[in-house]
Amino acid sequence: MLARLMLCSCLLAAPAVAAEPEVLAERARTLRKILYENMLPFWYPQSIDKQHGGYRLNHDIQGVYQGDSPKYLVTQARMLWFFSRLYRSGLGDTRHLEAARHGYEFMRDALWDSEYGGFHWAVDVKGKQATMADRHLYGQAFGLYALSEYALASDDIEAKKLAETHFALLEERAHDKQYGGYIEYFRRDWSHAPADSMTFFYTTPATKLMNTHLHLMEAMTSYYRLTRDPLARERLIELIQIQSNAVWRKRHGACTDGYQLDWTPLTGRWYGLVYYGHDIENVWMLIEALDGAELSKGPFRDFMRRMWDYGLEKGYDHEQGGFFYTGRLGQPAGRKNKVFWVQGEAMLSALHMYKLTGKTHYFEYFSDILRWIDVHQVDWENGEWFEEIDVQGRAKGVKAGEWKAAYHHGRAVMECLLILQDVQREKLSP
Repeated sequence: MLARLMLCSCLLAAPAVAAEPEVLAERARTLRKILYENMLPFWYPQSIDKQHGGYRLNHDIQGVYQGDSPKYLVTQARMLWFFSRLYRSGLGDTRHLEAARHGYEFMRDALWDSEYGGFHWAVDVKGKQATMADRHLYGQAFGLYALSEYALASDDIEAKKLAETHFALLEERAHDKQYGGYIEYFRRDWSHAPADSMTFFYTTPATKLMNTHLHLMEAMTSYYRLTRDPLARERLIELIQIQSNAVWRKRHGACTDGYQLDWTPLTGRWYGLVYYGHDIENVWMLIEALDGAELSKGPFRDFMRRMWDYGLEKGYDHEQGGFFYTGRLGQPAGRKNKVFWVQGEAMLSALHMYKLTGKTHYFEYFSDILRWIDVHQVDWENGEWFEEIDVQGRAKGVKAGEWKAAYHHGRAVMECLLILQDVQREKLSP
């Protein structure tokens, strides 16, 4: 602990513990540099596929485009969300709203299934044929999330109507009225997949994932903000209960990912792993969900604190900063690689916790993680963030692909800038 506090004392040329206006301003300058000098030049305009529609997402570790590839719902939706949020937050401009419109049209015309409803998991590069047509609620959640954010940013009535159609479909086909939450995997026509079939996540169709329901919660938060639909609020509250109770292994203070339909924890395989990024991400998404549902955060503070305490004890690198990837439940981290999205989500979560509680050690961790990102995760030579830094400090992975887009870390940088603005205003107000 002493070593970590000593490290925090020199982060980014200013002591983090004070969180004084000049320190806040310094952190904001670092984040703005990352957003405008590292990330945006990589994603805009080169990710825009002007020939076929949607976004081009097939770039190697140097950022070199590797040619045409299928277009996946998850990352197409993530890019649509990113450009929409960039514009709506005031951190972007009309060029980025147009980039969002470009992505929305591809989702509407190519990924949306006009026959059965819902989104295909993947289509070919031209958007003419579904290459993976089964439905997984993880992907459907990102479809709803992206539509909702785009409709909020653009005031596009058509996009709002498509989001409403999609929500109604998920309610009719996938909501689990008996146990709560959602059934996750279906065939293209929304029929139930055979019990012995394998989902895109190598689980059975009878498996519920903490990760899927986490992203359903974020999608429902945005959808309710868009529509103020009372049923959406009911579902949002249900997902808040799931993410703060059903998937929480209370004896340990952490979450695991796999559950039976009745929320009995699964064991064996990878089901006993704690993904530190998901747990810490869950904290700030619950804060946003509670705000969205207009519920008090007070009863959830102990849960949030315990989740952070577990992650710091088992999964945090107190020497260099940042979170490791995974560890067995109740044990120290086993996979000690540093993955880009984990660092982004943890940075944002720490700043949320500082704003919520006023406890300066959360600001210290925010600063600690930001330092790691700035020095190690950001590729200042070729643009964007390295997907992974292994335990030897070597960069691995791709810059853009089936799973990697501008979503986790792009959101983290944007939302941190907005929170810092709020905190600065609060400190300067009489």
